[in-house]
Amino acid sequence: MTFKRTTASTLNGHLFRAGLMTAALVVPLSAAAQEDSCDPEQWPTQTIELVSHSSAGGGTDMTMRMWMDAAAQQVDEDVVIVYKLGGGARAAQEYFQEQGADCHTIMAFTQTHLYTIARGNSPIEISDMQGVARAMDDPSVIVVRSDSPYESYEELVKASKDQALTWGVAQVGGTEHIGIERWAEAAGTDVRVVPFGGGGDMVTALRSGAVDASLANVSEALGQIQEGDLRALAALSDERIKALPNVPTAAELGDDVQVSTTRGYYVDADTPPEMVDRIEKWILNAMESTRYQEYVKSAGLDPADSIAGSEVWDKQIKEEYQTALEAMRKLGLTEK
Repeated sequence: MTFKRTTASTLNGHLFRAGLMTAALVVPLSAAAQEDSCDPEQWPTQTIELVSHSSAGGGTDMTMRMWMDAAAQQVDEDVVIVYKLGGGARAAQEYFQEQGADCHTIMAFTQTHLYTIARGNSPIEISDMQGVARAMDDPSVIVVRSDSPYESYEELVKASKDQALTWGVAQVGGTEHIGIERWAEAAGTDVRVVPFGGGGDMVTALRSGAVDASLANVSEALGQIQEGDLRALAALSDERIKALPNVPTAAELGDDVQVSTTRGYYVDADTPPEMVDRIEKWILNAMESTRYQEYVKSAGLDPADSIAGSEVWDKQIKEEYQTALEAMRKLGLTEK
């Protein structure tokens, strides 16, 4: 019931050394042992691995660490983070495929997983994933710098129809890029995207005047909006964002587009339904902890809107994949 963090190299090193010492004792798990590993009454029967495609200290890692202590207190086995970096989540998905439906491998998710699958760069398909819990649903807002000549959404749209404005994105083919292209199609405008390598650099470029506008998550832009460094013109969400009640949605203004950055967790699609329920409840119970609830609120989000169970989350994953796939096809970013 301890919480540990381990890198992929460290984990693999431990397993390698153990193999040298006990090679003669290594035998395949019996059918009974395999069944026990996925028995919800006995689960967990071994270390629970949360697999991350991104490095320690990032948003994916931070989100996990905010609920893992509470989760570890619920079980008698260790809970560890395993980092599998590289290939835009490909390395993590390869590891996921190797483990199969072992009921003890839980994958941390961001849209990066969907984009890698949609590009045809993954060993798995969307049908191999079963969502178990959503940790965060972070809606996007259209932002400009505080001294921008565009003081309203309508002014931005009008200017964008006269000429293609420059929009900052973290990376080509990422959440912001695909979101901006979808918005431009709905609004009937043209855009020129400029990649900056990360969300922080993207916002810095916007503030410096290097680009005209950007699409930012509430969690990364809220403070700068409240301090007056950035101006939010519209939210790409189905309802107004509670932390920004005076910012209209694009849908209110005639352009019905929703874009958000989501984080959550999934397991192998062959995992028995009763184990999906068991893992879902384990994670959701941990997310009821004060620490996690305050973490979500500090990002300008409402836990009631962000956290969701497997039924809602799995449906959302599949819908987001189709949206991403269609957008990538239009942009010529995939042959699928």
